Amino acid sequence: MKLITAAQSRELDRLSQDKYGVPSYALMTRAGEAVADTCLRRFGAAVRGGVLIVAGKGNNGGDGMVAARRLKQAGVSVRAMLLARRIDLKGDAAQASAEFIGHGGAIAEVVSENDLAAAIAARPGLIIDAVFGTGLNAEVKGLPRRAIELVNDTHSAIVAVDIASGVNSDTGAIMGAAVRASLIVTFGLAKFGHVSYPGAAMCGELIVAEIGFAPEAIDEIAPRGRLIERDDVKPLVHRRAANSHKGLYGHSMVVAGSLGKAGAAILASRAALRMGAGLVTAAIPESVSSIVAGAQAELMTEPMPDRDGHFEGRESVARLASLAGGKDALILGPGIGLSDDTKHLVEWMITEGARPERPLLIDADGLNALAAIGCEILKRARGPVVLTPHPGEMGRLLDTSAAVVNADRISAARALAQSTGAHVLLKGARTVIAAPDGTTYINSTGNPGMGTPGMGDVLSGIVGALLGQKMKPLDALALGAFVHGDAADRVARRLGPVGYIAGDLIDELPRAMGALIS
Repeated sequence: MKLITAAQSRELDRLSQDKYGVPSYALMTRAGEAVADTCLRRFGAAVRGGVLIVAGKGNNGGDGMVAARRLKQAGVSVRAMLLARRIDLKGDAAQASAEFIGHGGAIAEVVSENDLAAAIAARPGLIIDAVFGTGLNAEVKGLPRRAIELVNDTHSAIVAVDIASGVNSDTGAIMGAAVRASLIVTFGLAKFGHVSYPGAAMCGELIVAEIGFAPEAIDEIAPRGRLIERDDVKPLVHRRAANSHKGLYGHSMVVAGSLGKAGAAILASRAALRMGAGLVTAAIPESVSSIVAGAQAELMTEPMPDRDGHFEGRESVARLASLAGGKDALILGPGIGLSDDTKHLVEWMITEGARPERPLLIDADGLNALAAIGCEILKRARGPVVLTPHPGEMGRLLDTSAAVVNADRISAARALAQSTGAHVLLKGARTVIAAPDGTTYINSTGNPGMGTPGMGDVLSGIVGALLGQKMKPLDALALGAFVHGDAADRVARRLGPVGYIAGDLIDELPRAMGALIS
């Protein structure tokens, strides 16, 4: 499903109208009627209990007034509440309100909290939220905020016009308060805020209605956003030929682990094997080599020079220089710790390890070392680099906090990708994937049970295996994130929503991949 920003939504409107001759009121009419028709089709019982339209004075409110008129014509008991004076309405919104009144409707002008409470006191069967649309970019205060609170308190079914009022359509942030919608009817294309938390939790079911935007206008805005769903990744997975052999499916090398963190190397390596890598080599400190080698018989291991249970930097670099030849992808960072040695190792891997034919994925402690070195070094990489931070690691890379990152995950991922030239995957609910050219994906799979140790190490192995199979970084991240979450969803259904572990997810990977092969 394609995703657009608020600015692209405005441009789509403008181009359709000014360049391609689509009347603005025709768009509003079709939008409002699509909302009304959805209410009649999906909430028939609730509609029979009466419908309340809560409208702002902008075009979102105009869409709501068109819906009110359509429902009135269908014989529904409709009340309309305007959070403004009718005299304040302009253009299409004014016309829509006049048409509703012309069909026997009445509009209550609400300009005080006393008026507001009285207008909502009679609990309707269904409420249509038409207060704010996709242009909201400031905190909701005053009368609109109180209206949102009272709407949520009714516990009525709520259908929102375009987006739940109070949700930022670009980030999914809650702008002070937001309507808790049962269903959204949006127009033309979905918006990032529909599928990004915390706003996604307020948006309920999403329906994208076609209202007549010019196809040429859609082509011109060239949406680069997408919600990654099953149909998006299926074309990336192919049935293997009957005469296949392991040499066809890449050799990934995992540079990971330290004393006490051998499990990170094991999980990343096992995940790469389960994801179909032809060969996997784990380069690990000598002090944990027997642990890693004994954990997975199919894994090749290379004990590395060790200093106090961690990689010894300079000698490890010399060994890795010879080992990297012939490898198809490098996975660096899970469990390596943070020291001067690991910083030296990370610096070498970026400047010398990454090659055009050998992408480098950096995760976990590798990212912490990168933050200490400075992201500018990524511009010296000789091949593709993929970064897979969680919000805390992303905060360190951007010299900010995890809270700031989580307030606008999409912008954070884009900023890191564009400033470094790396492909970035920001972990968390609705994982964000950003490419240097501005392409931005949101992953649709996964569940809260994934909040356990080692899940990120597993993702590193998954994506690293795909990179080793010559998949482009953006495709590897999209498929890897989807399969990672889908495997977790499968485990949650089989074992229960809480208490499954990273190893359970790894064992589910073949079934998750098999489900994508048609």
